[in-house]
Amino acid sequence: MEERIMKKSLKKLTGIVMIGVLALGALTGCGRRNASAAKDITIGVCAGPYGDMVKKAIAPSLEKKGYKVSVREFSDYVLPDQALANGEIDANLMQHTAYLEKFAADNDLRISKVIAVPTAGAGIFSDSIKSLKELKKGDKIGIPNDPSNLARALGILDKEKIITLKKNIDQTKASEKDIAQNPKKLKLITLDAAQISRSLDSLAAGVVPGNYAYAAKLDFSKALAVETLAEEYKNVIAVKADDVKGQLGKDLKEAVESEDFYKAVSDKKSSFKSFQKPDWWTEKYKEK
Repeated sequence: MEERIMKKSLKKLTGIVMIGVLALGALTGCGRRNASAAKDITIGVCAGPYGDMVKKAIAPSLEKKGYKVSVREFSDYVLPDQALANGEIDANLMQHTAYLEKFAADNDLRISKVIAVPTAGAGIFSDSIKSLKELKKGDKIGIPNDPSNLARALGILDKEKIITLKKNIDQTKASEKDIAQNPKKLKLITLDAAQISRSLDSLAAGVVPGNYAYAAKLDFSKALAVETLAEEYKNVIAVKADDVKGQLGKDLKEAVESEDFYKAVSDKKSSFKSFQKPDWWTEKYKEK
């Protein structure tokens, strides 16, 4: 009797040990899957050239480090930052520093830039006129409705002497109330940045951010004017603030500073070769 009881106890103990071993194996396996999943990243973009930039110029270097890179396209500037902050995506490439910092501050989002990339400047386009001198009194000009791109548009119009902004203002924060002179009494129509290129048939002209001009296949050689970008208006890769100095941030930065990236952007057939380069690029490649 005692022997049978001991055998049963031994079987139960063996069963418990086996369950523990299986559970540990399952947890270890799960850990491996999570480690693998950490190398599967999604980068958010908006319509325009930056999805191609991720695929052709950034992903190759990341893939050499073991990453699997996916691109998710968004229809506006708002959702990519919210998705990044919520952890739905791992990084995004669709905005400049000025927009990122203001949007993050206004919406209490812990997201930050990693590095700037070559960027297409905004342009003034028209379906009806071939020169800004042809603008008539009361004509409608489309400008972006988000604060940072609106300020850029006003800066371009000021530089082209279409309007005059007040002196001693921060032009990166300019709004319509900062217009000192509008001699032709132009009507500035604020629109979602993505809509301006599609609204040119009802406007005398429109200021279209570079990525949306690229997506709409607008011809920059026929633009009435093209913006010269200040550094804070060059697009950046953004990640969660905690990731900037982490492995993801370091790997993204290295990918953009890599020879693969340089060759993809500088190739004579590249769509990005004429993009305006960030300061770090100019310094790094000044001898090339």
